[in-house]
Amino acid sequence: MSATTIKVEGELLDELNRSKPVNVSFSAFVRSILEREVLRRKLGESAEKYAKFLEKAPDERELLAEWESADLVTAPRVRRRR
Repeated sequence: MSATTIKVEGELLDELNRSKPVNVSFSAFVRSILEREVLRRKLGESAEKYAKFLEKAPDERELLAEWESADLVTAPRVRRRR
């Protein structure tokens, strides 16, 4: 695995240092920001793919609509065993 050095300076460095938790190293903080950004992009791409899938799959669309309309606040009734 190769490592890459990135130079961060000036206002960006100051802002990152102000945002960084005290107990986290600068490298770990920047790495976590980059990991979150990569995850955000992957989730966005997945959402787009799922939306395209829903356009082509009416059965899945119906199931999703049923799930969205489900009452998730009221607890289901419990049947007593005899």
